[in-house]
Amino acid sequence: MKRRIHAIQFLRQTIDYIVLTAAFLLTRQYIAGKGDVFLSNFNILLLLISLGIWTVTGTSLRLYDDYRKTSSYSFEFVAILKNVLLHVCVFSFLFFYFFRSYPYPRTFTLLYGAYIFAGIITTKYIVKKLTLRWRSHHINPKNVLIVGTGQTGMNFYQTITANNHFGYNCVGFVDDDTNAQINGHYLGKISELTSILETNEIDDVIVALPESAREQTEHIIVTSERAAKRVKLISDVPQYYTPTTSMNLLGNIPMVNLRSIALDDAGHQRLKRAFDICFTLCIMIAFSWLFLLIAILIKISSKGPVFFKQERWGLKNKKITCYKFRSMKVQASEVDGNGKFMQATRDDDRVTPIGRFLRKTNLDELPQCINVLMGEMSFVGPRPHATPLHVEARETVQHYMLRQMVKPGITGWAQVNGCRGETRFSGQMQKRVDLDIWYIENYSFWLDCQIIFQTLMNMIKGDKNAY
Repeated sequence: MKRRIHAIQFLRQTIDYIVLTAAFLLTRQYIAGKGDVFLSNFNILLLLISLGIWTVTGTSLRLYDDYRKTSSYSFEFVAILKNVLLHVCVFSFLFFYFFRSYPYPRTFTLLYGAYIFAGIITTKYIVKKLTLRWRSHHINPKNVLIVGTGQTGMNFYQTITANNHFGYNCVGFVDDDTNAQINGHYLGKISELTSILETNEIDDVIVALPESAREQTEHIIVTSERAAKRVKLISDVPQYYTPTTSMNLLGNIPMVNLRSIALDDAGHQRLKRAFDICFTLCIMIAFSWLFLLIAILIKISSKGPVFFKQERWGLKNKKITCYKFRSMKVQASEVDGNGKFMQATRDDDRVTPIGRFLRKTNLDELPQCINVLMGEMSFVGPRPHATPLHVEARETVQHYMLRQMVKPGITGWAQVNGCRGETRFSGQMQKRVDLDIWYIENYSFWLDCQIIFQTLMNMIKGDKNAY
């Protein structure tokens, strides 16, 4: 379903680019009729600047939000108006300060803005109508579990049933009491929620309980997030709000989203993915000699393979195979005498001499560029943990599984803030998770750039927790 939504959003952006190009050419044709050339290299540069501005401002102003979040066309109208005004301001600034020799700058700016506004509002209205009609008949809905068979839950159920374009499908209801109106969709009691989440394909858990059921609501939130499910509340429960809590209207039903994640937005996902691919390819090409040198040093320093492969956990709690340069002896055990997983420690005798240098400088992580290109990881994100640590932490660390809502990274906010290495002391893993969640909730392209810069600085000056 997400792929189709992303495809629709990409199509909407592409149509906007076509409209902007057409508006630009019409404006240039008018100016050419006054004696100027129709197109030149400089004019093509202006068009590219225009498309770039529209992409950045459109994404920032949520012009390409999913229609389920922006059911009213008035939202798009306001966003379009803001975008056009920003276009006019930027071009006025460029012509006044940098491109003073450009012929007929006022005519170009005003006419181009008018053409964009007229073209965009027309095409977006038509595209929205056609998309909603198509979605109601073709798109695969998101599976939701409704907790609560009272009036609130039934109102939500009737709303999504009557509005197919919202893209929701009710898998069933969970409550301690059933209701004759749910037409056989009753799945069990709240105490059975864990097994229900495991046996059903569920995307979101919709909590429609009264405010008086606070203890039950807290149990539902903890259980659902531990199963890596998103929780949305249809009730007034401010005690569960987070700094990124948001509320949307689904029809006339107010829905509280406990955690707003920037990377849920398709535009941010495409930007992050494009950056990951470009940046990773640049690193692999520029430092191909370093990959080869490290491989040779590993082979001549100890017996065994160059690469170390380990099962870890990624987006939506799916298993991935994480690649690293081998830094330990092949015969080294991963568990102690009691069968407990052993993290790398300072002066660990399992680490080879070249491995110690690789771990100190983070160079052992370079092969994870392969994971990034495969789409399993991002360059920046929460660090994935080995299975024993992952299994232990999801049961003992608060909000740990929220990290699985985004792709894991080669480096992350927790790592550049000193939370790396072993986590044997109480509270170390919790602090790391808290920093990871902060990153997830505050993601931006510039934050990723800052983390990469800090990572490079740590590699140069050394990290006391890297061993």
